[in-house]
Amino acid sequence: MSRTTRPQIVIAQETLDHLEKLVEGAAARMPALAERLLEELSRARIVPAAKMPADVAGIGSSVTWRDESTGQEQSATLVWPEAADIGAGRVSVLTPIGVALLGLKAGARFPWETRTGEQRELTVLSVQPPAPVSA
Repeated sequence: MSRTTRPQIVIAQETLDHLEKLVEGAAARMPALAERLLEELSRARIVPAAKMPADVAGIGSSVTWRDESTGQEQSATLVWPEAADIGAGRVSVLTPIGVALLGLKAGARFPWETRTGEQRELTVLSVQPPAPVSA
């Protein structure tokens, strides 16, 4: 694991409730990822959804980040597993990058381990809040 300090994360209470259920279901299938998500949740600052800052990555947020080792920028929308579609730019919160991005504010720099075990440093460039739901 990188020695870089992990940045503060913020998660909406309603999201936390759903994530805890996902972790329970994922524990047997993806124990390492479930453990990583639990670790992140344990250090998160939990706020009511109405108090969630607009520049913090949550479910439905569009996030742009840069890989500091390659300079490559990527964007994706963070979604629940059932809505994931990598081809459409929707990344599940139950993926390594989804766990890493959840709760981060624009400007945060954080260590990330790829699926192949390679250590990377990523920087969140921007966070766009979810589009309002129309009635």
